[in-house]
Amino acid sequence: MTPLEWLAVLGGTAAIAWVNWYFFLARRGTASAVVAETPGGGTQEVTITVQGGYDPAEVHLKMGVPARLVFDRQETSGCSEEVVIPEFGIRKFLPAFQKTTVELRPEKTGSFDFTCGMSMLRGKLVVES
Repeated sequence: MTPLEWLAVLGGTAAIAWVNWYFFLARRGTASAVVAETPGGGTQEVTITVQGGYDPAEVHLKMGVPARLVFDRQETSGCSEEVVIPEFGIRKFLPAFQKTTVELRPEKTGSFDFTCGMSMLRGKLVVES
């Protein structure tokens, strides 16, 4: 192989490694939803920024308390235009550069994944008693 071919192989390998790290191994933030008192009880709320991933990517919720997840999409990437939370039957379109609210009521404890429509971007809801 010529030096130029070696350089192309090394560059391609580095790019593949970076993509795998970014989408599958990179650490994202963690946050607990803030409970706001409203008429008739409280609602827990957290804002999740969508830009090349979810931040925070792990959200802690209290079981039995209505939750409001506000997805703030700050990009136009086709991958991030939808959020899917299978355990709660949620599939919601996220317009670019807008905030979209997803409401749910976590009725059981556990860890529940949320993804983009292509399952490349990943996050987790952790419901605690």
